[in-house]
Amino acid sequence: MTRRLPVLVTAAVAALAMAACAAPGSGGSDSDATDGGTIRIGVIGASDTQWDVFTQKAEEEGIDVEIVNFTDYQIPNQALADGELELNQFQHLQFLANFNLKTGNDLQPIGATAVYPLNLYSTEYDDVADIPDGAQIAVPNEATNLARALLNLQQAGLITLRDGGTSFSAAADVIADESRVTVTPVDAAQTAAALTSGSVAAAIINNDFVGKAGLTDDDIVYADDPSGDAAKPYINVFAARAEDSGNETYLKLVEIWHDPEVEAAATEDSGGLAIFKNNEAGELQDILADIQANAPTS
Repeated sequence: MTRRLPVLVTAAVAALAMAACAAPGSGGSDSDATDGGTIRIGVIGASDTQWDVFTQKAEEEGIDVEIVNFTDYQIPNQALADGELELNQFQHLQFLANFNLKTGNDLQPIGATAVYPLNLYSTEYDDVADIPDGAQIAVPNEATNLARALLNLQQAGLITLRDGGTSFSAAADVIADESRVTVTPVDAAQTAAALTSGSVAAAIINNDFVGKAGLTDDDIVYADDPSGDAAKPYINVFAARAEDSGNETYLKLVEIWHDPEVEAAATEDSGGLAIFKNNEAGELQDILADIQANAPTS
């Protein structure tokens, strides 16, 4: 996930404005979907091949979908909460929990998509052991992915986190005297640029930017493990407002996303990194509730 200046793609602004004018007050009720209304889904990276395949598959099922593109990960959840979208699909459960806790909203996951590894890349070093003491490591600065990145760096033996670290750890939790490297949080979209420009020795890079930067598995110096229980908070999901979490058409769209042709496109878009998940909505909601219940209170 990325965090950029709050700039919404111009086309998305126009689309949302037109939708608001055409259907005031209709922000995602069950009748919108069942009466043949357009279902607006907020995403990051609408140009990805998966969305073309997905909308075609939805159309074959009689469901009209509009993919609304955003460039700032902070906006699609608020747009959903405000009724400007019916669904969004861009985030993992930890990110969703953070939004709910911060804003008091109650967005809920209705279906899983995939887990994407958050790997450490370097174009200069072949192994974690080769990274010199005092080197700078770029990490995404968005809170939830920052915490995940810090935990990965700790597992790699590069840093030590206060109290062992949690999924809510921040840069201030890095114990400098016990760490081999310096952590440099930057906009997630800039992690790859920082690496390829030689500004840092290594970088933890979101899958959204790996392929675009020309990086491959050969550049991974420490691989995240997205398959275990520890990865459950990082399952990516379709999210809806709580009152729409049982909407049958929305749940059908989750099924459509797992069509083999859509998954094949998502695999290509992710550079082969996507590990698909089919957790039921109830399980995802339980994981979300557990994350929120265990969040620090201050």
